[in-house]
Amino acid sequence: MKQFKKVMVGLDLTLLDEILISNIKLLVPILDIEKVYFIHFSKSLILPEEVTSAYPDLLAPLDETIESQIQYEIETSKPALDFNYEIIVKEGNAQDSMLRWCNIKETDLLILGRKNGKTSSDSLVKNLSQKYPRPVLLLPETPPDGQISNILLPIDFSKHSIVSILIALEISEKTKAALQCCHMYEVPSGYSKTGKTFEEFAAIMLENAKKDFKNFLDENKLPDLLCTFILRDKKDEADNIMDFARSIQTDLLIVGSRGRSRSAAVLLGSVAEKLVNSNHDIPMLVMKEKGENMSFLEALFRI
Repeated sequence: MKQFKKVMVGLDLTLLDEILISNIKLLVPILDIEKVYFIHFSKSLILPEEVTSAYPDLLAPLDETIESQIQYEIETSKPALDFNYEIIVKEGNAQDSMLRWCNIKETDLLILGRKNGKTSSDSLVKNLSQKYPRPVLLLPETPPDGQISNILLPIDFSKHSIVSILIALEISEKTKAALQCCHMYEVPSGYSKTGKTFEEFAAIMLENAKKDFKNFLDENKLPDLLCTFILRDKKDEADNIMDFARSIQTDLLIVGSRGRSRSAAVLLGSVAEKLVNSNHDIPMLVMKEKGENMSFLEALFRI
C-alpha cells in the first residue's frame, strides 16, 4: 500500500488526542505509513506580558510546552511507539494553516478526530474534508480495540467506487477483515403510470441494480464481492447507509468522493459530504483520486 507514505494528524490538546494517537499506532502497519506529522495550531503562541513577567523562570515558550505535551501523549499511549514521526506546533487559523502544511509536507492522507455528537469542531472537519485534495480519514471519539473486522463500501458503480474497492481489498488482505459493498436503489416517482405496484417496480429496480453490479465487476476486472442492495426509503441516503453500517457492526466505512474543482472550493460528492456531516461513531476513509482536486490547492498557494 504505497499511497499513504506521509500522513498528517490534527491534534487539539483534548482527550481526543490520546484516542487518535492510539489509533495511529495501530494504522501505521496496516496502511504502510512511513512518517506521521502530528500538528497543532494555536491562535497565538505569545503569552500575555504580565504572565511572563510574573513567572519568568517557570514558563517555557508556549510552542515548546505544547510540543512536550504532545510528546508525552505519544510516549504514554498504547501500543508502544514504533514509527517515524514529527511534532509541529504553529500559530494560525487551523483550516488554512492545515492545508498549507499538508502542502508543504506533501502528505498523502489527512487524519482528523470526530467528537461525539454535534460540536463546534464539525465545521472545521467538514471544510478540511472538502478542501484537502487527497484522502481523509475521520476517527471517532472511541478507544480502538485493535481490530478491523468489517469493512463497508457504499458504491455507485462509478470510477470513484473503483478507487474505494482497491484500497479496501488491500486493507482487507492485511487485516483479514470481512469486506462488503452496499448499493442504494430507488423506485422512480412515476412508477404508478406503468400499472405496477410499488413492490413490483422495486423488484424490477433491484434486478437491474444486481445486473449493473455484475457488469461493473466484470468491466473493471474486480473480484467477486458481496453486495447488499438497499431500497432507499424517505430517509436521506446517508441515513440509510449509516443504519445499515451500524446493523452489521462496521469497523471501517470507505466512501469514494466525487471531488471536483471550482474557482472557490473543492467539493465532496453529495453522499460523501452528508456522511461527513452525520457520521460521528464509525471510522470513515474518504477516498479521492490522486491529483483530482490539485488544481485548486496549487492555485491557492500561489496567491
